[in-house]
Amino acid sequence: MKIHEFLIPQLQQEVALTEKFLKRIPEDEMGWKPHEKSMSIKELANHLAEIPSWITGTMDHDSMDLSGYKSPAKDSVKEIIELLKKNNAEAEKALQKPDEEFSKNWKMIVNGETAMEMPKYNVLQAVVMNQFPHHRAQLGVYFRLLDISVPSTYGPSADES
Repeated sequence: MKIHEFLIPQLQQEVALTEKFLKRIPEDEMGWKPHEKSMSIKELANHLAEIPSWITGTMDHDSMDLSGYKSPAKDSVKEIIELLKKNNAEAEKALQKPDEEFSKNWKMIVNGETAMEMPKYNVLQAVVMNQFPHHRAQLGVYFRLLDISVPSTYGPSADES
């Protein structure tokens, strides 16, 4: 099996689960956050929608400089889901590279310093793909605090079986 044949279905599953969560966001709660240090629902949703673009950035470049980086700031759930789908399509295309590409090193640079360096495959698995369940779970806590039903993901939630 080629590496992209493993990663693309995994990405498709994570994006489908993420879309399920995003669709539950009430438009009138986009500015809500559980704590002053937390992201708002809008910021968290935009962050979830941008995750597939990290795949494209990892596969199409050898490094990423986070100096001055800004997350997207779409205003509506519809726009955020459209961004997720656009980024996913680009990520699927970027993943269709020969296996050798995945073993090339990739760097994250912050303020001129290398913050992280590892093979692209490791970046994709250990960093990027893990962002989906991490931030969906965070959104699930927001939902729970707002009394919004939490969607099932890898198995049933307390609200769905």
